[in-house]
Amino acid sequence: MLTADEILSRGRAAFLGLAIGDALGATTEFMNPREIQARHKVHRKICGGGWLGLKPGCVTDDTEMSVAMARAIVDAGGWNLTGIADNFVAWMRGKPIDIGSTCRKGIRNYMLNGVTESPYNEWDAGNGGVMRMLPAALFTLDDDALMQRCVVEQARLTHNHPLSDSACITVGRMIQRAMTGANRFELHAITRELIDRHPNFQFNNYKGNASGYVVDTLQTVFHYLFTTASFEECLVGVVNQGGDADTTGAIAGMIAGAFYGPDAIPDRWSRKLDDAVRQEVLDLAERLVRLSPWGSLWQQ
Repeated sequence: MLTADEILSRGRAAFLGLAIGDALGATTEFMNPREIQARHKVHRKICGGGWLGLKPGCVTDDTEMSVAMARAIVDAGGWNLTGIADNFVAWMRGKPIDIGSTCRKGIRNYMLNGVTESPYNEWDAGNGGVMRMLPAALFTLDDDALMQRCVVEQARLTHNHPLSDSACITVGRMIQRAMTGANRFELHAITRELIDRHPNFQFNNYKGNASGYVVDTLQTVFHYLFTTASFEECLVGVVNQGGDADTTGAIAGMIAGAFYGPDAIPDRWSRKLDDAVRQEVLDLAERLVRLSPWGSLWQQ
């Protein structure tokens, strides 16, 4: 049984893991494993570069959108979908270094029409809703029904597709269970529930696809999460697969951070991450967990 302080620390590790996975994976985004091997042998350093030409320790839209959402929740002291959408608009107007086309379309739809749910689109089964859903999972800790509602609502600001919805719920549930002490077998059982509903998420015979399609993304994350034995080994495996490596890295980082805890995150990666980003994600994570149903009970 984990103590309250341990649960809180795992929430911080999840948000830090997201940012580290993003910064690590940005270097190898859109590369294939052979290209990565030729250039890096095994990519395991936060060194920037990549197609965006990032400085070492900088992050991309995965972390930036997660931070924008977290700020909106913390500022409102509760769930505020309009506030989240407004923060996404402000973020997009700030000319971020990267923004996915589906995210841009959904944010523009909110700007122009004031709607907080994009219409269903069979082509919107991308990973953009999952990559940023961590703040919703932290804020709803200990309330599965509330978690499901919040992670889907935030996703549908830009991505309205059943595969995206189910992926968000699965990852949210894995994070929350990992934070409260679930073991590897219990986390694997959650993935099997997803596969029962959507068999195309099956990852037993992993084919190596790591695209922005949410099925490919979660297959990559789950394959490395369950075939490795440490936070570092999991993230190194994911980002060396290339493809949408900043997002696979971010999602793997949030789950592995919650599962392995802060002591498993290599200091050299934490130190290399942009100082302002590191401090903000740690602060926001704690504030979100304290706002959650679990946090409210703990603080009584």
